[in-house]
Amino acid sequence: MLTNPIRSVYSLFKTIDLFMIQLNLTRPIAFFDLETTGVNIASDRIIELSILKVMPDGNKEIKTKRINPTIPIPPQSSEIHGIYDNDVANEPTFRGIAKSLAEFLKNCDLAGYNSNKFDIPILVEEFIRAEVDFDIKNRRFIDVQNIFHQMEQRTLKAAYKFYCGKEIINAHSAQADIEATYEVFLAQLERYDNVEFEDKKGVKSIPVKNDIKALHDFTNIHKNADLAGRIVYNEQGVEVFNFGKHIGKPVEQVLKDEPSYYAWMMNGDFPLYTKRVLTDIKLRMAFNR
Repeated sequence: MLTNPIRSVYSLFKTIDLFMIQLNLTRPIAFFDLETTGVNIASDRIIELSILKVMPDGNKEIKTKRINPTIPIPPQSSEIHGIYDNDVANEPTFRGIAKSLAEFLKNCDLAGYNSNKFDIPILVEEFIRAEVDFDIKNRRFIDVQNIFHQMEQRTLKAAYKFYCGKEIINAHSAQADIEATYEVFLAQLERYDNVEFEDKKGVKSIPVKNDIKALHDFTNIHKNADLAGRIVYNEQGVEVFNFGKHIGKPVEQVLKDEPSYYAWMMNGDFPLYTKRVLTDIKLRMAFNR
């Protein structure tokens, strides 16, 4: 906590100013954070979900829900987020809330902290597992961590202190983390308004602006085709493998030259969405013959 009373008053008014910023939205955007049984996208499960939904008119709605993962929560994970098996034993499963959750997130762009790499992929895996359609193709993703890492390169705790001048209370609870993430995002919009950025190729731009499409383009650093990054787009926009013996090779070419590779991946420990993307490519190849 801050001990300097002048700085404390400044931080209070700074926070009030941040929440008065009107996001330039054409549709709702859902800031969300997950607590999970672990970090394996393919096999771990969600145990707590918190969503801050911001509407184009500025209205906000927040929902927080604990979920029974149907598998044991490893002790090392519980030590981080403070949620144990007994805490979720009587909560609904993800399958039980999947339809209502998909409806709540309908037509929403998605945002979070490290969400492109973890939260969005694991959320999609849960929807696929629950057999509920959750189309992500027309959504925009804003990863607040990627803005932060490219502009300052630190963690959520440091980001909150750096941008907002405060410490997170109840860190590692989904609601506290996502509220902090939202505040950091608003502070980033203010701090980097008209600030020039130079990428690794020497290209200069002003990427951080109150525009969801521009932020989507800036925060999606890796051009993943499958969320988990097993399949990515190369500079020509062609899907290529991003792992193993065929890294860098076009997926279509590999499936043509080595048809058994498809079966190996489909039977392997890969995320369900990766398998779906791979299947879509295979079907596209068959259709274009």
